Parts: sequence; structure tokens; C-alpha cells
Amino acid sequence: MANAPHIRKCLFPAAGYGTRFLPATKAMPKEMLPIVNKPLIQYGVEEALEAGMNQIGFITGRGKRAIADHFDTSFELEHQIFGTSKEKYLEDIRHVMDNCEFVFMRQREMLGLGHAILTGEPMIGPEPFGVMLADDLCATPTEDDQTKAMGQLAELYQRYQCSIIAIEEVPIEDTASYGIISGEEIADGIYQVTDMVEKPKPEDAPTNMAIIGRYILTPEIFTYLRKTEPGANGEIQITDALRLLAQDRQVLAVKFKGRRFDCGSVEGFIEATNYYYENEYKP
Repeated sequence: MANAPHIRKCLFPAAGYGTRFLPATKAMPKEMLPIVNKPLIQYGVEEALEAGMNQIGFITGRGKRAIADHFDTSFELEHQIFGTSKEKYLEDIRHVMDNCEFVFMRQREMLGLGHAILTGEPMIGPEPFGVMLADDLCATPTEDDQTKAMGQLAELYQRYQCSIIAIEEVPIEDTASYGIISGEEIADGIYQVTDMVEKPKPEDAPTNMAIIGRYILTPEIFTYLRKTEPGANGEIQITDALRLLAQDRQVLAVKFKGRRFDCGSVEGFIEATNYYYENEYKP
């Protein structure tokens, strides 16, 4: 098989309200909530950059300017701490800013993840791209293996050259919170998708293999999103579009290696904070 094109672009849908974290998110984007001393969205961009994706597109909405400000120079702050011991705290964000390009578009209505991805089509064009949900924070598998979830998907894309989604097994009683896949295992932990269901009740779920917020999508997904009918709550679901795509093309689901924290929930957010404090921050 010919070498696949290197994936350069990653899309971050970031227009949601973050209502589970009110009142904190009344004036602050949920993507800017810090895990210890670093915002969720920065963890995501660092993961994309580690996977070789340095063209970053944000789909935002009203009240999200803090995201753009975070990935920009703060002249007053940097002048104030220049030459002091505090300057080291900006090393990570400066590395990201120096090595990435950023584009922002607004999703004017909250019409679902599929609609948010479709909104990003002008930024993506006719090439494969990553999609990352900052709410799903993924830690490295082991000290010896530092390839995070998006990097694992990018490596698999080079082999299979098709749309790939990350999955993990969840308790069957939690399926109503996820898109659930079914499929045929073609290699260890790799499934050829035959069906997907968005947020099924436990008694209706075909499996307990849940889609998490890491995708690599081929550009034809935009065609399928345009013909996807709105589902529950009038939203256009990426799950529905991928199910249509899987009827015509190969779509793979991969049990990624590593640990995921659901930072869209208070419990997962606290769990992630404790984990990162103990493993990456604590002296």
C-alpha cells in the first residue's frame, strides 16, 4: 500500500457550555478548566502536536475568547516575569505556540458534534484530519511508551488509510452516555465497524465498546455529515455519519492504550487532577 499522507490538521470542537461545571463555566470556557496548572485544551493540543498535527482548528462559540488568548502572547505578563524563576511555567505553552498554527471558527448554533465538525470543513479541506474532544484527557500508556491516544491512531492510519476511532470498554450500565460500536475484530484490539448506535439504553446496546473523543477522519466524512439527518435533540451526530460511511468504506475502531479521564464530569475531573498531580506535577 502506498504511503499515506501525513496528517497535519486537528480539529477541536469547543463550543459547548460546560453546564456540569456551573457556576465555574458561567464566564470561563470549560476547556480552560485546569488540571493542576494546565488547561484541558492545552493538554489536547500538546497531544495533537506529539502526533505530528501542528495545524490546529478550534470550533468555538460565544464566551470562548479565553482559548484564543491562551494560545497568544501576553506581553504584560511575560514582561512582568521575564528573568524570574516564574518564567519556566510558560515553557510548555511557548513550545506549543512556536510549533503550531491556530485557526478559529464559530459554531453559531449548538447542533451537535457532527455539525461542529462540518463547520470546520473550510479549515480542513480535502485531506485526512484528527478530531479531539478536550473533555477526554488521555494519559500515556506507560513510562516506556509515551505514545498517547491520538498518536496511536495516527500510526494506524499510516497502515490502514481509513477513518479510525478510539474506543474503550465501559460498564454496560453507562452505554447511554456514549456512542457504542459493534464490529469484527481484525487484529488485536482493532475492529472493523459494522454498526454504531448513539447513546443506547443498556438493554439496547450491541456491545459495551464506547467511542471516546479521539478520531481520525477522511475528508469524505463531510459528504456524509451533510446527508445525516438530525437525531436526538435535533443534533447532527458524528456517530450517525460514521455509521453511513462504514456501510460504504472501511471504518476502524481501536482500543487505545493508556488511561482516559472523563473530565466532562466532576468526578473524572477530580480523578484526573489527583492523577496528574501525583504523576507529573508533584516534586
